[in-house]
Amino acid sequence: MLTIGEFSNICRVSTKTLRYYAEIGLILPDEINPENGYRYYSINQLEKMLLINRLKAYCFSLEEIKSIFESEELMDEVLFTALNKKKKEIAVKVQKFEDTLHQIDSDISNLKKGKSVMSYMESIDVQLVEIPVMYLLSIRKNVLEHEFSEEYGTCFGKLFQKMEEKKLTAAAPPMVLFHDDEHTPFGLDTEFAIPIKEYATGTRDFCPGLCLKTVVQGSYSQLPSVYAKQIEWAERECYENSNALYEVYVTDPAEVSKESELVTEVYYPVKKRISKDQNGRQIL
Repeated sequence: MLTIGEFSNICRVSTKTLRYYAEIGLILPDEINPENGYRYYSINQLEKMLLINRLKAYCFSLEEIKSIFESEELMDEVLFTALNKKKKEIAVKVQKFEDTLHQIDSDISNLKKGKSVMSYMESIDVQLVEIPVMYLLSIRKNVLEHEFSEEYGTCFGKLFQKMEEKKLTAAAPPMVLFHDDEHTPFGLDTEFAIPIKEYATGTRDFCPGLCLKTVVQGSYSQLPSVYAKQIEWAERECYENSNALYEVYVTDPAEVSKESELVTEVYYPVKKRISKDQNGRQIL
């Protein structure tokens, strides 16, 4: 048997942490002296403690680790599934860090050249285009920001299933319309939609008309800059928003290995702003 101090030194974990692990039922002392409360661990428990440390190093939460140990399936099978899932999660984080490093390098390069960090805004292209009416098969609901990724998969899954049932044909890639200017406690008023060729029951007309269009190659993190650029363009050229802005996902985010492969079209419906004189009369 090992005292809690010996066990702590071998496994490189504090006695305070071991007591906390016992409180939450992650790893319990093999024996507690009823007279003095001293805690003892068996040699066999070393391997479990080392596995806990290893899983923590892989960014598993204590709750995740506990559920692994409490699973009724074979440990190797549970670990195989859990490790594969965690590997994918970490790969996504690594990619995001790599994208961030690339962006930082770009900012540093611009500063060395005497350019502003925000000079990338100059390369955002805004075009004024006319978009014809389209028929949308859609699901509209309030979506919280952290739920968007999950709702994207769920809603479009339902829409594609409905298309198959009704034998409808997609006329363009999936799109998302944003009907609110700001987030509320109930989420953002969001419409997940697929333009279809046929006019059928359950579809609706969408007439975006005149729009500002920008094609974005790469991460969705660029989108706020695109919106800012489009709004600046509209203000400068005396246009104002006329309908729900929307994004068209030319590439499916679930089918690309890198964010740099994403292609998104951003549309900002506009109309010419009506100028009025001091008496409220329209200026022609």
